[in-house]
Amino acid sequence: MSTIAPETALIYIMVTMSAVDSAMSDNELRTIGDVVQHLPAFRGFDVQRLIPAAKECAAILQEDGGLDAVFGLVKDALPVHMRETGYAVAVEVAAADLAVGQEELRLLQLLRDALGIDKLVAAAIERGARARYMTV
Repeated sequence: MSTIAPETALIYIMVTMSAVDSAMSDNELRTIGDVVQHLPAFRGFDVQRLIPAAKECAAILQEDGGLDAVFGLVKDALPVHMRETGYAVAVEVAAADLAVGQEELRLLQLLRDALGIDKLVAAAIERGARARYMTV
């Protein structure tokens, strides 16, 4: 299996989350762009690589066993200390539409298992996103 950069792994996570319900919304795409531009994990990342990385991920997801392949690449690419960040960016994209569907919840569960994210840590990340996206 080829390796990808940690930043690319985070993009793969966000693209997969956005695509899981077969509809990549403008809010989700905007959130992905915002994360790439502002998260310290992307410092030094060439923003021009965002679209090619997203297209690479989409192509992998179209293949048989694509989700497993993406998760394998992501797990190999992310150092252990960055795996919670991977889960956090997935939650950000899931929350972007202010509603999280069953497909997104299932993908979060699969991602949590693939990355070995503790359930309490995952709950804290999810609660933080819920607080950030709360409306009046």
